[in-house]
Amino acid sequence: MKNLSILVVDDDPVIRRLIQQRLEKANYPVEVAKDGTEASDLLNSKYYDVVLTDLMMPGGIGGIEVLEIAKALHSNTEVVLITAHSSVDTAVEAMKKGAADYLEKPVNFDELFLKLDKIANLKTILRNAQDLQQAMDTTENVASQTIQDLEMRVARLDELLDAVETSLTNTDEDEDVRIAKALALLAKR
Repeated sequence: MKNLSILVVDDDPVIRRLIQQRLEKANYPVEVAKDGTEASDLLNSKYYDVVLTDLMMPGGIGGIEVLEIAKALHSNTEVVLITAHSSVDTAVEAMKKGAADYLEKPVNFDELFLKLDKIANLKTILRNAQDLQQAMDTTENVASQTIQDLEMRVARLDELLDAVETSLTNTDEDEDVRIAKALALLAKR
């Protein structure tokens, strides 16, 4: 699924440009941000399927904060953190906060593309599940309405049958009159 929109966030212009070029070469729509503040502005103005962000960036907004902002704005945006300072603690913290994955610098592009394929597959599965749920909800609503309509029709037919039975069993009237009334009732339905 090459149509994943991707935001690349890295304070190193060489890494940022390299990642952008490799992703664009693979036909991914890509935008870049030079820091967490610029990323925050972009995230506030546009939806991205994936955010690839450096973990350690100067300024008040680092990779973990970009992750938090992205998830707060769009819970289905997937965030992959990239760092030269790999640690289990940081990875665990990032995953607890909703990161989809974690990459070490220098970026292995084969690994990155595998992670993007995994994200795309997951998004496709989720979209299919949502479509299926919507179809099931629609079917359930239609079935519920049909059942309600049938119940109302059965109730009206029960009333009609009761009226016909009452007419036919009324011994105070002549048999021909009873039959005519019963037929008139049936004709009205």
